Amino acid sequence: MEQFISNTKKYLSIALLLLATLSFQTDLHAQDDNSLLGAGGTFVYPLFSKQFSEYNKKTGIQVNYQSIGSGGGILQLTNKTVDFGESDAPLNDDQTKKIGVPVVHIPMCSGAVVITYNIPGFNANLNFTPDIIADIYLGKITMWNDSRITSVNKGINIPAMPILIVHRSDGSGTTNIFTNYLSKVSPEWSSKVGSGTAVNWPTGLGGKGNEGVSGLVKQTPGGIGYVELAYAIQNKMPEGVIKNKKGKFIAPSTESVSAAGNVPLPADAKIFITDTDAPNGYPISGFTWVLLYKEQNYNGRSLARAQKVLQLMWWLIHEGQQYCMGLNYAPLSKQALAVTEKNLKSVTYNNKAIL
Repeated sequence: MEQFISNTKKYLSIALLLLATLSFQTDLHAQDDNSLLGAGGTFVYPLFSKQFSEYNKKTGIQVNYQSIGSGGGILQLTNKTVDFGESDAPLNDDQTKKIGVPVVHIPMCSGAVVITYNIPGFNANLNFTPDIIADIYLGKITMWNDSRITSVNKGINIPAMPILIVHRSDGSGTTNIFTNYLSKVSPEWSSKVGSGTAVNWPTGLGGKGNEGVSGLVKQTPGGIGYVELAYAIQNKMPEGVIKNKKGKFIAPSTESVSAAGNVPLPADAKIFITDTDAPNGYPISGFTWVLLYKEQNYNGRSLARAQKVLQLMWWLIHEGQQYCMGLNYAPLSKQALAVTEKNLKSVTYNNKAIL
C-alpha cells in the first residue's frame, strides 16, 4: 500500500508538471503579440511588477511574468514556452548544452541578498562576519547568544534561543548568489556544500521563492533566512550588517550594491560581484539577467512579436531604470549599460538584427 501511495504521488507530480508546461505552451500560442510572457526569478519580481505596469500604461503591451524562481525560468526558456526567461544566475554549462543554441544575457539591475531573522521582541540590525554566516548555515553555530555573534555585537543583549535555518527549496538565483558568496569566504562550505541554484543544505527548512523564505522566517521564532532586500523591507524585517573583504561592516542599500557592481562586465555579461573588493561595497550583491534566444525566429514566432520583446528590453535598460532606486535595486552603471546594449543589438530574426 505504501508503495502504491508513493507511486501515485510521483505520477501526480509528473502530471501536474506536464499540465503546467502545457498551460505555458497554450498561453504562448494563444496570446496575441500585444501580450508577452516571461518567467523566472523572484529576486527581481518587485521591480518587474512596477516596470511592467508602467510599460503597459505607456504602450498597451501586457507582460505576464511568472515569478517561479530562476530554475523555473530557465526551464521554461529551454522548453520555448515563454518569450524570455529571467535568472539571478547565468546559465551554466549543462543548461547551455540543454538549450543547444546561443542565448544572450541581458543585465537588468543588481540587488542585495540580505540576512534576515526573527528574534521575538528584538529588531536590531545585527552585525555578521563571513565565518559566522557560513557556520550558522553549516549548523555549527546553533544559538543566537553564541559568543561569536555577541563578540561582534557588543552592547546588544541578544536572547538565548535556538537558531532555526530557512533556505530556498526551489532552484533559485538568490541561492546561487548566496552560496557563491559562502564558497568564496568559507573553504569548508566550498568543499562540503559548494554553490549553485540548488545545493544539498546541511540543515534547515525550505521555502519556495523569496516570498516563501521571508514568510517562513516571519512565522518561525529564532528563524534566519536570506532574501532579496526588497522582501525584507516590505515585510519590515531586520537586515544583517555584513563585514566585507576590506573589514568594514556594510548595510545593504542601493548605494552599497552600486559600489559592489561598479566593475567592468565581460562581453557575455556573466559576472559574480559577491565578496567585492570595493571598500564600501555590500558583499552579497548580484546582477540579475533576462535570457533571450539570440535567434528569435523559432516555434513560429512572428517578427512583430520578436520586435516587441526587444523594444520592451530596450525600455527596461533605459527608461525603466528610473524605478530601480525606489524599490531598493541598483540601476545599471554606464559600463554595464554599454555591454547590455551591445548584447541586445546582437539578437536577430532570420539572422538580421532586430534593433
